[in-house]
Amino acid sequence: MKKIAALTMVRNDDFYLRKWVEYYGGQLGPDHLYVWFDGMDQEIPAFCAGIHAEKVEKLGTTVVEHDRLRLRFLSERAAERFAEGYDLVIGTDADEFIVVDPRLGKSLPAYLDGLPIRDSASALGLDFGQKLGEEADITPDRPFLQQRRYAQIGTRYTKASILARPLVWGSGFHRIKGHNFHIAKDLYLFHFGYFDLRRIEDRFKDKDRLAQGWEKHMHKRARTIRLVTAKKALDFDRWTRLARVCQTLVRPPYAWNKPAMFEARIVVRIPERFQDIV
Repeated sequence: MKKIAALTMVRNDDFYLRKWVEYYGGQLGPDHLYVWFDGMDQEIPAFCAGIHAEKVEKLGTTVVEHDRLRLRFLSERAAERFAEGYDLVIGTDADEFIVVDPRLGKSLPAYLDGLPIRDSASALGLDFGQKLGEEADITPDRPFLQQRRYAQIGTRYTKASILARPLVWGSGFHRIKGHNFHIAKDLYLFHFGYFDLRRIEDRFKDKDRLAQGWEKHMHKRARTIRLVTAKKALDFDRWTRLARVCQTLVRPPYAWNKPAMFEARIVVRIPERFQDIV
C-alpha cells in the first residue's frame, strides 16, 4: 500500500480543521497528518493530539502575498515528506475533502493505491452552498453531507491536490507549476468553505481576514449560496461525468494547466450514498 501524507495550513479555523483532522485521520491515520498554524499567536487545539502540528511565523500581510508564501511553504514541506519515504502527498485547505465515490466501496488510500499517478492527480471540484429556505444553519455534531445536499460543479475546486513527487503548487493548490493536470475518475473534492450563510457573516467580523483584504473575496464566495438557492439542481452522476470530460479537454486561454468549463453554472444534488462520509 502506498504511504500517503496529508498537509494543510490554518489560521483561526478550528471549525474546519477539526473536521479535516477527523476525516483525513480516519482515512490515512493521524500520524500521517501535518498541520502548520500560521502565526506564533495561534493555539494548537487539543484535537490535534497525535498528528504533526506546529506553529510558524505568520506569512504575508495581504491575501495575494499570504497565499503565494503559503503554497511555497507547503510545497517545500511536501518535498520533505517525499524525502522521508512517502509515495503521495495530499495538500488541501482545511475546508476541502477529497472523497472517493462510495459506490466503489473503497477507502481513499485503497483507491489511490490503485491509481497510476506520474506527477499529480486532481479530483473533480464541487463547491457546496446552502439552499436557503430548505437547509438550516450548519451544526458541528452531524456530518456535513447530512446537512448540505447542493453544490456547484466548478473548475475552481478541481485542484491539483495530490502529488506523486516533489513539485511546486500554484496559488490555492489550483495547479502544478509547469505541469498539466489529470482528473481522476470517481474522485471528488468537496469544498465547504462557503456552505453556511451565518458562518460567512461571522467571517466578515474576523479582524485578521479583514486586515488582509478578505472582505471582497468573502462577499464573492457568498454567490454559491445564492446560486444553489435559485437554480434547479441537476442529476449528479450525469453532470459530474460530463464535467469531468469537459474539464479534461478544455483549457482557459490564460492558463493551459488549469481546467475550464465554458463558464457553465451547474448545480447538482448530492446522492444519499455520500451522506455519512464527511
